[in-house]
Amino acid sequence: MNRIGQRAVYNPRINLVLIFLLRFLRAAGFLLLAALVFHEPTAMAADWTAPEAQLAAKIVAATGPGAVTLDITNHSSLSRTDLGEITRGLRNQLTASGLQFVNPDQAAASVQISLSEDLQNYVWVAEIHQGANQFSVVMISTPRSGALPAAREASGVIIHQSPIWSQSERILDVAIIDGVPAHMIVLDGNQVTLYKQQGTHWQPEQSLPVTRARAWPRDLRGRLVLRKDHLFDAYLPGVFCRSTAAAPLSLNCFASDDPWPLGMGSFSLNAFYTSGRNYFTGALSPGVGAQTSVPAFYSAAPLPRDKYTLWIFAAVDGQVHLLDGVTDQKAGKLDWGSDIASVNTGCGLGWDVLATGNSDGPGDSVRVFELADREPVAVSQLLEFQGRITALWTDANGNSAITISHNVATGDYEAIRLSFACGQ
Repeated sequence: MNRIGQRAVYNPRINLVLIFLLRFLRAAGFLLLAALVFHEPTAMAADWTAPEAQLAAKIVAATGPGAVTLDITNHSSLSRTDLGEITRGLRNQLTASGLQFVNPDQAAASVQISLSEDLQNYVWVAEIHQGANQFSVVMISTPRSGALPAAREASGVIIHQSPIWSQSERILDVAIIDGVPAHMIVLDGNQVTLYKQQGTHWQPEQSLPVTRARAWPRDLRGRLVLRKDHLFDAYLPGVFCRSTAAAPLSLNCFASDDPWPLGMGSFSLNAFYTSGRNYFTGALSPGVGAQTSVPAFYSAAPLPRDKYTLWIFAAVDGQVHLLDGVTDQKAGKLDWGSDIASVNTGCGLGWDVLATGNSDGPGDSVRVFELADREPVAVSQLLEFQGRITALWTDANGNSAITISHNVATGDYEAIRLSFACGQ
């Protein structure tokens, strides 16, 4: 083995001028490399002026000039620097267009902007809430400069969440009544509470006790349904409550085994609830075509088709059943949770299924699925919650959904309205 120092090695002489030249070139190369490294972000910085102006114009067209609150959330891969530039640019564009940013109690409208993305574009969505519960969504897209990380998925539907109400008592269902002012009905195991909207807050107006002759089951569920000839009906295990039509309201509750409504509007299907448990027996009224029963299930969702309505049931055994009035098709194990609801997202086929995830962790999630050929395909990313989802119902308008979750951090039950926008 040769060892260093075993013998002297003599190198030929090198011209001092050549050494100086080599050192100069090496230093110059380092400076050039440093210049490229430190100046590359500036050279490659994106110009957000055009999309900022486009989104600002759509927001002002919806709100008109006036006082608003603004909240911007980044759900994309944009850097913190880009987020800061976009935030400043949007605020400047909106201010130049006549909007003034104020505190929530002084605002005529609230604007919530979500910065999302799909594989090809950045997608910016503005959710606008105005007085009298007016609600609108505007959006723009701008091409991405690079591909998404491999772990991300394309999103055809974007889910937006708007907190409605929270309380320590378990919430069973919430219904929003549009009007001037808007009203909200909250159902829990002890009472129905009516709230009136005052600015951005809900003011309690009246509480109506829910009377019952026996104790509730452990996993309590309930359902509110708005009516035309009176204000609402409330369905609870073994109990039915009907309100009067005019204020001050009264509530008449009595023991009942009548079926609960599963759909809304033109989707007229009812199912019998197991009063001692937390699921439906499977007996349907009047039925889906000739089919009047299905295995016991937790929840159901209708999807309108050209000549029929496809009903989807999340069965107690974990199977998903699809009924079209003639056949009962099993979709198998889809890794769905027990709660599903149909929503008219306006994307793709129009009506989609919103399903909870099948998770054993402390938090639940929801995702939108499209059923083109009765094969569910995920068309949104997961929306995660800080606790278990205890109820999921389609809102009265069909375009949104109400989720009730139990926040593990605060211990409160939270009602959140989910709205949807097309991401591609």
